Amino acid sequence: MRIPSYFMTAMVVVLGFYLLNAGESLLLPLVIAIVLWYLINTLSAAFSRISLGEFSFPAPVCLTASFLTFLLLVWALINFLGGRIDDVMEVIPLYQSNLTTRLENLPLVVVATFQDQLITDWIDLPAYATSVAASFAGILASGGLILIYILFLFLEQGNFDHKITALFASSGSEQDARKIIDRIRNDIQKYISIKMFTSALTGVLSYIFLRAVDVDFAGVWGLLIFLLNFIPTIGSIIATIFPAMIALAQSDGYTLFVLVLVGIGTLQVCIGNILEPRLMGNSFNLSPIVILLNLGLWGYIWGITGMFLCVPFLIIITIILSHFPQTRAIAIILSSDGRLREPVDPMVEKFSFRSHGPGLLPSGDDPDEE
Repeated sequence: MRIPSYFMTAMVVVLGFYLLNAGESLLLPLVIAIVLWYLINTLSAAFSRISLGEFSFPAPVCLTASFLTFLLLVWALINFLGGRIDDVMEVIPLYQSNLTTRLENLPLVVVATFQDQLITDWIDLPAYATSVAASFAGILASGGLILIYILFLFLEQGNFDHKITALFASSGSEQDARKIIDRIRNDIQKYISIKMFTSALTGVLSYIFLRAVDVDFAGVWGLLIFLLNFIPTIGSIIATIFPAMIALAQSDGYTLFVLVLVGIGTLQVCIGNILEPRLMGNSFNLSPIVILLNLGLWGYIWGITGMFLCVPFLIIITIILSHFPQTRAIAIILSSDGRLREPVDPMVEKFSFRSHGPGLLPSGDDPDEE
């Protein structure tokens, strides 16, 4: 009976991904709304921790301030891009022409061998710029629907706690369900906070560096580097190569290209490969190859937006799978070292992780500890 069961599970998974792809126009604005709703609530919680002596701001005030902050950020982003996107799109064809000339003159065998494919397929600046602009335009076009979703989520969030109780209290699994929800909330909040900090740091330092070496539209490329760093692995690579290609396209020689490639590459390595892993530690324990495959999958389903959301989706899926004996093996495969952590009762945490069975660790334990 195992083979039919596995077959049915695989069919359900394939059907689910097909429906996600087919229902992109309906589901993607809802997912974006959920992400923004979560971020607004997270910022509201941060505002609520601000106190002046014994006075702290009421929850409605914190929520209103958080919502207005997000509206201000969106307005500033649209205003910034609106004032520069036309200039960038106008100069991109000139960049492409200059870049083609530079690559054709490079005395490298690999370029001579794959010259046509390299220039026409891999380095097509107008196509990349159009794709990015279309993605932002699509999100803005769905802005009204996203805003409606957010408003209804805020209207419903007061009833979420009662719904959880109604769903799981009768089966006696309410405590386990709340543990899963708390773990998802804490891990996603930690991931977004660290990623926001490291991406912002990379974007700001890259802007300062590009401005110092006089690269055109340094602010636009700094913002793009900030956004690309939310895409795992590939994003940081593109965020290094792209400004270097722009430097090559706008200059007469290769000095600026090498300078930008080394400078931005050094920032990416120092922040993405040294600082960020130290901040995240062993919190998520996700396999790099699984992250890469997950990136390709969600990129195929929902394009650039799916690439931004792929890691939070993988974190949520891994946490949920690790809490059920039937699916724990899948969560172990998705992990980096085969050891999972799950929230446990405080009275149980004093025992060694070995008492939790193979592949499990109490929340907060270090896998390297004896």
